Amino acid sequence: MLDSNMKTQLKAYLERLTKPVELIANVDNSEKSTDTLTLLNEIAELSDKVTVKQADDSSIRKPSFLITNPGVDSGLRFAGIPLGHEFTSLVLALLQVGGHPSKEEQSLQDTIRNLDGKFHFETYYSLSCHNCPDVVQALNLMTVLNPNITHTAIDGGSFQQEITDRNVMGVPAVYLNGEVFGQGRMTLAEIVSKIDTNSAKRAADELTERQPYEVLVIGSGPAGVSASVYSARKGIRTALIGERFGGQVLDTVDIENYISVPKTEGAKLAQAFRSHVSDYNIDVIENQSVVKLIPAEKEGGLHSLETASGAILKSRSIIIATGARWRNMNVSGEQEYRTRGVTYCPHCDGPLFKGKKVAVVGGGNSGVEAAIDLAGVVDHVTLLEFLPEMKADSVLQNKLRSLKNVDIIVNAQTLEVTGDGTKLTNLKYKNRVDESEHELALSGIFVQIGLLPNTQWLEGTVERNRIGEIVIDSKNETSIKGIFAAGDCSTVPYKQIIIATGEGAKASLSAFDYLIRTKVAE
Repeated sequence: MLDSNMKTQLKAYLERLTKPVELIANVDNSEKSTDTLTLLNEIAELSDKVTVKQADDSSIRKPSFLITNPGVDSGLRFAGIPLGHEFTSLVLALLQVGGHPSKEEQSLQDTIRNLDGKFHFETYYSLSCHNCPDVVQALNLMTVLNPNITHTAIDGGSFQQEITDRNVMGVPAVYLNGEVFGQGRMTLAEIVSKIDTNSAKRAADELTERQPYEVLVIGSGPAGVSASVYSARKGIRTALIGERFGGQVLDTVDIENYISVPKTEGAKLAQAFRSHVSDYNIDVIENQSVVKLIPAEKEGGLHSLETASGAILKSRSIIIATGARWRNMNVSGEQEYRTRGVTYCPHCDGPLFKGKKVAVVGGGNSGVEAAIDLAGVVDHVTLLEFLPEMKADSVLQNKLRSLKNVDIIVNAQTLEVTGDGTKLTNLKYKNRVDESEHELALSGIFVQIGLLPNTQWLEGTVERNRIGEIVIDSKNETSIKGIFAAGDCSTVPYKQIIIATGEGAKASLSAFDYLIRTKVAE
């Protein structure tokens, strides 16, 4: 199951174990069970602190295995074989159960240890999902920290019947004590705050008590990270606030155009960003969304931000780097069947539609790439493009047209998404040439029609253009002195990672220039 390179790396990691780890396999005579046992035995051969046992419990999924300590019969469990993106989750689980400490904030770990009640989580993931490991790893850590918490991470591809029975059409999908808890990427802090409702208020109170900053960066994607690093290098008091570290980078699988890095993955690049930020004295404020900007009353005064949790933060200058989000089709039924057939991530959710018919809406690079990827998984793909011709690069279009299970429909205006009340079943569209209406029987729709800037919370403050982008000058300054913007939320052309990082650096240098040339208001 593991090649020699993976074994070498895993052996080095397992040397960090300080407590014995027991792998309890619940298996049968199936091929997947045989593969599971092979994997576990290969792991055990790499460390004298790891042992394997077999169980035969008909009430527990097969194949699955519990990662625990000898004499303990509860903890975290993997159902299926966690390779692909989830191999990292497996390694972390082995380390943490084996006594290796987590790097998560100590106060958050203490909150988890003190949670009251019994919590059994189940997470459905796909091996190609780059969003799933964050959720799986967060819940696994909670299980390690609190004996009243258990977690089973389930490979949806290995348990297709459960996917069907529970109408899971997007991953990660999390259940708590048998009920739907959440779907999509969630951080550890977000999960804890949903359980411990008082934690959000405590965090807001602590943030409000902080002293004003000189530079406060909103958004922890490429532009925000770059801006915070450049500011911190100037030796000024800097904070970086965001909902999820990495931003859109986390939704990107392969990255091959970031200069000096021939090829990487979004999650790896985001981790590199985090590592770089940790080298500097930057207050990183995670899992907080900003809902209001209150500009200073006079130049040189303090600008204020209000978060969704009620915290108030102040700063002499602000850099807005909130990025963008997927554009919706804005048709009837889209929101009703979101996560129940309507999805925005082909890499994450594509495996859930194996053998089914799906559509991709959008003929740009993202849409065509999605259709190509899906064609290798699903039964049939129909790509719909609003314009008379697709906008994707010719090499991608040629590849798409070479696939036998793909249809391309241009001049197609999406009209409505319909379903049976629990899941999506059809997509209606209009031919823009002859005005005729058509209907496709589908199990899934992958929306790939571009991005919208995350600036809706700025209503009535800085100037924005008709699509919501923040208007900036050549130095990234907005219409309000001391407030700057960078990256995909601004009017800078060409939305690329490398451009966003450059714009973040430029905004930071402009903010520093503003600070040294502006007298502090009394």
